[in-house]
Amino acid sequence: MDIKKDVQKQFGRSANSYVTSEIHQKGKDLQKLIEIANLTGNEDVLDIATGGGHTANAFAHYVKHVTAVDLTAEMIKVAKAFIEANGHHNVSFIQGDAEELPFDHYRFDIVTCRIAPHHFPNVNKFIESVHKVLKPGGIFLLDDNVSPEDDDQDQFYNNIEKKRDYSHFRAWKKTEWIRMLEEKGFNIEEMYRFEKTFQFDSWCTRMKLTEKEKNDLSEYMLHATPNIKKKFHIEVIENTIISFKGEAIIIKARKN
Repeated sequence: MDIKKDVQKQFGRSANSYVTSEIHQKGKDLQKLIEIANLTGNEDVLDIATGGGHTANAFAHYVKHVTAVDLTAEMIKVAKAFIEANGHHNVSFIQGDAEELPFDHYRFDIVTCRIAPHHFPNVNKFIESVHKVLKPGGIFLLDDNVSPEDDDQDQFYNNIEKKRDYSHFRAWKKTEWIRMLEEKGFNIEEMYRFEKTFQFDSWCTRMKLTEKEKNDLSEYMLHATPNIKKKFHIEVIENTIISFKGEAIIIKARKN
């Protein structure tokens, strides 16, 4: 699919910036994922769309083995360098598609996927693939940006993400995630919601926007309705966007 080629192109050229990204590297959600996993040290973990490798790196310290998979070869390369530089040698790296995971049924104790599903064109196929590779009773830890339940706010958020990053497909609503997971054979055990502050300049720079693309995005946000500006806490100083706030969730779901 073209969207997957877009993902490979976009992340191939931005791979290094994801390793150093503050949100990806130091987000408070990483520690929450470790906390709710209830690890014993014997787990075989799969990290899907590993990106810069931050989730795989965090889990490697506490589990038996981590398999890090990503669609983009350049991401695999930088993740491997990052994780091994941190002294972890219990991580293997495989290039693969989140919607068609190249693993046997009932392979993993835990599957993680952090800040990535909004790029997947067929999220139901992704969930089915996760369900397939998990052992019975296995845990799926989902962590991603979500859109508000209000349709106008949902459309605005997905529009700005798409304008910033052409490989963005859709940030789903919280209720949509719950429904899709339960329909595909998961029980929701825990859910956490948290705000994320995006610094506008670094948010744009990470995707290597041209000055025109950045200005067009800024104009679109500046002309949003007062209700939307309030919802996303869009901070503006002298007609310049400084930051805005988004929303993310962590869901702990157990395979039936």
